[in-house]
Amino acid sequence: MGRIHVLSETVANQIAAGEVVERPASVVKEMLENSLDAGATRIKISVEAGGKKLIQITDNGCGMVRDDAMLAFERHATSKIKNAEDLLSVATLGFRGEALPSIASVSRLRLETRAEEEGGGTVIEINGGKIARVEEAGLPLGTSITVRDLFFNTPARKKFLKAESTELSHIASLVTQYALAHPQKHFELHSAANAMLVAPPVAGYSERVYQVFGKETLDQLIPVASRQALERVGLPQPPPWRRKETDEDGEALPTPDPGEMRIHGFVSKPEIQKLNRNSIFVFVNGRTIRDRLLQHALTEAYRNIIPPTVFPVVLLFLELPAGEVDVNVHPSKTEVRFRQQSVLHDFVRDSVRAALMKARPVPQFVTEMRAHATAGSSLTPGAMTPSLTPRTQPWDPASGAASVAEFPGLANPGFANDARRGAPHVSEGTNGFALQAPAPPPISARFQFEGGIAVEAIAAISLARGVDAIPDNGCVSALDVQEEEPTLASLGTLKPLGQIRNSFILAVNEDGLWIVDQHVAHERVLFERVLKQRAAQKVESQRLLMPIVLELSPAQQAVFAEISDELQHNGFEAEPFGARSVAVKVAPAGVDAAAVEHMLHELLDQFSREERSLNLEKIRARIAASIACHAAIKVNLPLEQNKMDWLLAELAKTDHPYACPHGRPVVLRYSIKDIQKAFKRI
Repeated sequence: MGRIHVLSETVANQIAAGEVVERPASVVKEMLENSLDAGATRIKISVEAGGKKLIQITDNGCGMVRDDAMLAFERHATSKIKNAEDLLSVATLGFRGEALPSIASVSRLRLETRAEEEGGGTVIEINGGKIARVEEAGLPLGTSITVRDLFFNTPARKKFLKAESTELSHIASLVTQYALAHPQKHFELHSAANAMLVAPPVAGYSERVYQVFGKETLDQLIPVASRQALERVGLPQPPPWRRKETDEDGEALPTPDPGEMRIHGFVSKPEIQKLNRNSIFVFVNGRTIRDRLLQHALTEAYRNIIPPTVFPVVLLFLELPAGEVDVNVHPSKTEVRFRQQSVLHDFVRDSVRAALMKARPVPQFVTEMRAHATAGSSLTPGAMTPSLTPRTQPWDPASGAASVAEFPGLANPGFANDARRGAPHVSEGTNGFALQAPAPPPISARFQFEGGIAVEAIAAISLARGVDAIPDNGCVSALDVQEEEPTLASLGTLKPLGQIRNSFILAVNEDGLWIVDQHVAHERVLFERVLKQRAAQKVESQRLLMPIVLELSPAQQAVFAEISDELQHNGFEAEPFGARSVAVKVAPAGVDAAAVEHMLHELLDQFSREERSLNLEKIRARIAASIACHAAIKVNLPLEQNKMDWLLAELAKTDHPYACPHGRPVVLRYSIKDIQKAFKRI
């Protein structure tokens, strides 16, 4: 007997469900896309227990006749494509025909649908992939799908689901994205008895952003709009034997129009910074995607405008011919492949960068570019690097800005094809082409040291010195330096000398020269103090003169409901104020009222990340870190001598004085040994 056998339809559907249905939000995504493909203008989503118990999506689309409703639950049954050629130009959100049978195989599903040409509707109930009931009923035009008890017959999959608030947050984020992408349609999201999102149709995208996020968010966004004809970058031609230049009558066929790429949407100003990429929404032909190529293009657009560890808020819509993008590369259709990756990358990067430069020019860039152009640099203004990753030039310490080669195209922002009119000097190496800056003139220096001073952002090291007597002739013999284990007592002996640019405290002790970041040092002190006060339930708070009203997104609402009790224990007092708003009346002591709103939004964004797990220890630590960060001494703040003495003394009392709650170093030490090496004394 042979070993190979064909799997049953039920097992095959459950395997497909493992690819398509990752979590409740995956179910919402598949059915929401089907509603949009059906031409629905009004879509209502209702969930319970984060989608674990109930997901119901009702639309007013075209609906299905009885035969189509029965056939829709067969694998790879779809109305979107007919043959293999259609895969090269998919224009709908769904096309694989796997979603409905996969979802039905791991849930209790009820379908209610009616097409316009039929007087009655069809009701189908399926439990675990087996049809339980099919009957006719009087129904309104459209489709309603109810999914109950997701993964009830696959407990191993159900075990991997996150907390209800986490799953609800993913659903809210997904519905919000599609509501932003389709401003002309009506979206509703309800969780139990709470209306998390109600978005009636509006005139355009800016009105939708205002509707969902509020006026303050819209004011912080910069509009982006650009287009580029694909014929200008050149499309590859088919081989000669497949080219058809004339018709059957011998007349010349018109040259097909390759179309164009269009981009529109919004990007945030540089001062708006997020801790993760959760606020980056990118749509390609109406489909929400996650793509590393576009992420890299956005990172390059913001290079040196914001720190590399933070991310902007982005809402971009890309439109390009269907033949230029392959959507059949991932079962859940969240990843795509672009045929002309380099062209698209440069187009997105330059479009976003041009919008940023037009809205708010960065002085460092302009100064550096003018300096190179005036000096007759070999770099042509507007020249583009042919590589996806631009070669960066060294940082210029004199001007505090980067070289033009790091930001090609900034002098004359435009598209890749426009920039190629220039002829930058390039060199070819093992990694491709790279722009080369002109060789710097030789600089004569009198003293040449073999090594520099090593900086250690680690624990203090006590040094026991054995210094020989210095002879009269000034020569110094070798010093016997012995290093001991790091001790916390070293910080307690620091004596402040002053400040560097009112931001860093310069201090000395027997172990060497110390530089202390006053902001993160105070942040560490406050962080441990808040944790101790929280453990003793004696957190200090202050009542605000006027309550601060915060408008929360649907995803933030779900997170706020989960951590509201812990916020109250940490000195906050907030209560619901309207459908999607909360009013903050009391805040932790030491935090300015102006920083309360930013701090809470930052906290909610942190907890909305995928890797978060809402355990009590992590919630307490992140809340304490946020309070400490916003209440700590700021940079560019002059400190008196007694203030610096107090800060260094308090820092020495902390349990972990060498790193702030976010992992940044608090102190840098130049040891005696390093200083002696630099001066050639040892």
